[in-house]
Amino acid sequence: MSLRIGDKGPDFEAETTQGHIRFHEWLGDSWGILFSHPKDFTPVCTTELGYLAKLQPEFDKRNTKVIGLSVDPVEDHKRWLEDVNRYGQCDVQYPISGDEDLNVSKLYDMLPAEEAGTSQGRTAATNQTVRTVYLIGRDKLIKAMLVYPMSTGRNFDEVLRLLDSIQLTAEHKVATPVNWKQGEECIIVPSVNDEEARQRFPGGWKTELPYLRKVPQPGRSEAQGVTPTEAEKQPA
Repeated sequence: MSLRIGDKGPDFEAETTQGHIRFHEWLGDSWGILFSHPKDFTPVCTTELGYLAKLQPEFDKRNTKVIGLSVDPVEDHKRWLEDVNRYGQCDVQYPISGDEDLNVSKLYDMLPAEEAGTSQGRTAATNQTVRTVYLIGRDKLIKAMLVYPMSTGRNFDEVLRLLDSIQLTAEHKVATPVNWKQGEECIIVPSVNDEEARQRFPGGWKTELPYLRKVPQPGRSEAQGVTPTEAEKQPA
């Protein structure tokens, strides 16, 4: 099974550091970030979990639930989190799912479907493809995937920027240009013709090319510094 953007993120049941969950039910009406790890007690992943714990309030503002996944047992996760919290000077509040039978890793196309065995005896090297970030919409469809090698720490500031961009598109029918940051101009998506654009963007737009129409970022809240989460109310 090969997953692509636009596919439904597979549902699964699993034990986590915060109890048993059914993934889609746990997500509810929220967006989701599922990020995976090849092994507990690995150095790069330890730094990632700690940083994300500090960044979690920003995902909360965007109605986005965060969940980690590692193929090791949940009891190992709990011991690992002691290291993460101590090293990162943080308090990890998001759950981490166990995947001893490799079921979730296979469902999410991170290990071959025919892979045999369990997590026992496996090393980070044999699980090196379990290093993906999935961004999942309220409709449970995969909106983005980021895959990293074990040697490179993931950029969760970029994941947050990506989430902002996707939520803007879901609500306002705008895209974001290269290196876009919060508060900068956006692009009216090509599927919106000029007539609809005049209704959506009564302040007008700058036409830099016939197919490149720029507008100020819609719906920006200067007080909070984040996009208002009308996207929470609309399937995306």
